[in-house]
Amino acid sequence: MLHSIQERYGEKLRATDGEIGHVRDFYLDDKNDWSVRYVVADTGGWLPGRLVLISPHALGRLYPKGEVLLVNLTREQIEKSPSIDEHKPLSRQYEEEYHRHYGYPYYAEAWPLWGLAEYPVMAPPPPVAQAKHGGADSHLRSTRFIKGYKVQATDGLIGHLADFLIDGRTWKIPEIVVETGH
Repeated sequence: MLHSIQERYGEKLRATDGEIGHVRDFYLDDKNDWSVRYVVADTGGWLPGRLVLISPHALGRLYPKGEVLLVNLTREQIEKSPSIDEHKPLSRQYEEEYHRHYGYPYYAEAWPLWGLAEYPVMAPPPPVAQAKHGGADSHLRSTRFIKGYKVQATDGLIGHLADFLIDGRTWKIPEIVVETGH
């Protein structure tokens, strides 16, 4: 089933032991496979002024829009996770640190295996000592930021990007919504 990303903004997030905030944004991989890599959680009054990433590993399947999106993490795990600055790009080093923090499988540009199964089947991130510094651009883009981009066909402009449709099982974006106009 496909879900509108626009309709998910503001949806409440609940950890295994309490509410943690709401969905602020989604980061997608615009180079390899157009999969959602992270949900950006605004921790609101719980951790004021802090944004954290939640991987689809912690969310499981995306179900029809409800009042709450369940996160399979504790509040303490989220509180200790690396925070982000939404005005700066995510570096490869940040992603490696994030995946090490949660013990999640790691994806990388050279291993585009996300989407072959319901979840990525990948090696763990490299040890800290082996991590490359100044690595390649991770190609993560904010869905809030790129909404509104012009969409052009081979014969000219057809409109602008209005929404993304996400597959609730795989977290891939198989379709976009284009608003056409004059």
